[in-house]
Amino acid sequence: MQRVRCERPPEEAAAAYDEALSDVTLDFVFLGIGRDGHTASLFPNAPALEERERRAVATDAGMEPLVPRVTLTLPVLGGAAVALFLVTGETKSAAVARAFGGEPSPETPASLIRGRRTVVVLDEAAAPGASRRDAPAAYILTAACLRTSSRSRSRNN
Repeated sequence: MQRVRCERPPEEAAAAYDEALSDVTLDFVFLGIGRDGHTASLFPNAPALEERERRAVATDAGMEPLVPRVTLTLPVLGGAAVALFLVTGETKSAAVARAFGGEPSPETPASLIRGRRTVVVLDEAAAPGASRRDAPAAYILTAACLRTSSRSRSRNN
């Protein structure tokens, strides 16, 4: 396990984290999704989404708290053996629909991340289009249930 050296300036912390992660492939990433479709600190249409060489980068906050951030990049997150997304709340429902039911897009960064196996766990409120009366308490989508295959998304890794 490596920690981000948050006491350093963001660019310096990102460079140190990038170096610490050289030759590392993650077995598991645990992610959430924001109302805007961001995940980790990868925000919609942000320059960090274009990074393919570095494993960690400094990035501007796309929402509060507006603090300096360091995030893993798409190739690292998408290269994980398992990517697990845990999403709760009705305010995330539209983002879930875009991320896991639509085409990959930098407007919804979570749509760009697929591990070799992707699991999405949703509560009833976060499930897009769920009937509240007939819906189970939780939904679990695996890569086989996602509309777009992991192959088409891997072009972003």
